[in-house]
Amino acid sequence: MQYQSYSLKNINKIENLKKLPIDIKESIQTVGSVLPFKSNNYVVEELIDWDNFEDDPIFTLTFPRKEMLDPIDYIRVKSCFGQNELRNLVTDIRTKLNPNPADQIEKNIPMLNGEIINGIQHKYSETMLVFPSKGQQCHAFCTFCFRWSQFSGVKEEKFALKNSEHMVAYLREHPEITDVLITGGDPMIMRASSLRVFIDAILESGIKTVKTIRIGTKTLTFWPYRYLTDSDSSEILDLFKRVTDAGYHLSIMAHICHKNEMKTDAFKDAVKAIRNTGAIIRTQSPVMKHINDYSENWSEMWKEQVRLGMIPYYMFIARNTGSHRYFSIPLLRAYEIFKNAYMKVSGVARTVRGPSMSASPGKIVIDGIIDIGNEKAISLSFIQGRNSEWVKQPFLAQYDEKAVWFDELKPAFDESKFFFQR
Repeated sequence: MQYQSYSLKNINKIENLKKLPIDIKESIQTVGSVLPFKSNNYVVEELIDWDNFEDDPIFTLTFPRKEMLDPIDYIRVKSCFGQNELRNLVTDIRTKLNPNPADQIEKNIPMLNGEIINGIQHKYSETMLVFPSKGQQCHAFCTFCFRWSQFSGVKEEKFALKNSEHMVAYLREHPEITDVLITGGDPMIMRASSLRVFIDAILESGIKTVKTIRIGTKTLTFWPYRYLTDSDSSEILDLFKRVTDAGYHLSIMAHICHKNEMKTDAFKDAVKAIRNTGAIIRTQSPVMKHINDYSENWSEMWKEQVRLGMIPYYMFIARNTGSHRYFSIPLLRAYEIFKNAYMKVSGVARTVRGPSMSASPGKIVIDGIIDIGNEKAISLSFIQGRNSEWVKQPFLAQYDEKAVWFDELKPAFDESKFFFQR
């Protein structure tokens, strides 16, 4: 299959879209002016059930919906089409949508020789995130994406590293870093030659402290042909094998939201091709209303992932940014979905952790609901923390059936602050 990209500019080329009601097409154009839209022919032709598009999870995952914007903002954008003030209005709305959650600009960007390195994040001591400038796009955009601001065209909100020298220099200064996560966007949208620049920089640096290279990607489900028939597919696979042959652990962090994303032969063939290089595939996704907020999807997805040789890794809570208002579910509901799915899989699938929130202080997981006397509380702990001493230290929050993000929780039992806030 030859890759065909769809944006708002050429969206009319999607034949199936022509059959949809006018109001649906209008909502795609309107919301897509604020939250970036992009899709491709594989997603459109192989993954979406157009006869049932209203309830199709992959349609919702990739095509904007009217409800993803505040109703008043929707009307304002719609009424401004073709007018000069549209750009300023869109900028104003985007600013209100928390474009960079969890203090990722304020607290995650490191310094090297007194200068900020905009294309690197270093939140947890052992792990460094790298954002290659040529990897800050995707084969298709997820409507929930917490990095939607990467694609909005606002330079100040974009992470992008143009060369590998700063990455290597920072690694030399920080021997505590064992894992390098190459992320985006989607680094697998890069040509093999561009990705090789960053991979080779690590392999040839002589740095012994780095043990694991991770690549965060959605290509397995949005464009599996990246590993099968693209002109440089064999170069990509050879590069993966070079990493594992050099003694590094290579982990492909695959974002898979719904079991329907794994149904094609191309997906299964791509999984096999990657595994044959010695790389490990770990899977993760947020739990979201309208897409995967039922336990059967997760248990079936984890079982199939294990059968194909992948490792279930995380169930996340969708970050409080962008279209969060449309996708968010109560934290306690997320916990019930995770628990009910976890119950239905064997031990080999129970590598998965969650539901986890990547909040400002760290990755916080909901461990359960406890009863103390006549009062319920939510038990939480850190999987990762800005301070590593916080990890695995349990703490309690007030029982709250409405809270959808960590910032909405309050300490239990009349405590004024959580332990890490004192």
